Amino acid sequence: MKKIILASSSPRRRDLLANAELKFDVCIKNVDETLPEGLAPAEAVEYIAKKKALAISAIAEDAIVIGADTVVVLDGKVMGKPKDKEHACQMLSALSGKEHEVITGVCLAYDDKAETFHCVSKVKFWELSDEEIKHYVTSGEPMDKAGAYGIQGKGSVLVERIEGDYFNIVGLPVSRVVREIRRIQKK
Repeated sequence: MKKIILASSSPRRRDLLANAELKFDVCIKNVDETLPEGLAPAEAVEYIAKKKALAISAIAEDAIVIGADTVVVLDGKVMGKPKDKEHACQMLSALSGKEHEVITGVCLAYDDKAETFHCVSKVKFWELSDEEIKHYVTSGEPMDKAGAYGIQGKGSVLVERIEGDYFNIVGLPVSRVVREIRRIQKK
């Protein structure tokens, strides 16, 4: 049985894998997240996830390494993490009353192989007042999250509806990841 390594510092991803009762280690290596020109958002998250996974699998023996990257996409444009509180307010204002996509790319690297896939979920925000946005940003929660919100926390009140995998929005399509790991472990 191969050991499992999560190549991510995200506490949300750690929690999701722990809730799935997977035994895993965390190992992080900083990688250059510069993207080649012309990648679509789904290709971009798979590219970064693969870079993260391969950086660890190169030094890990007999392991399945999970790399992941999540972005929020509004009107075809990727929204990363906010740079500061003002940027977080701008991002949330842009998302207000609109539907956007949350795309997570995943790479499972093992035995000199790298399998990538992505998951897309749709999120519709309520119309948000400036006061709601400022209150949420003041909580500090948006600062380390793509799209400047966390659906699993205080940001849950911003969301009118979702379509797709909730856990993908949190940061990892955990049910698919677990199934893929089980498939690989059976090889």
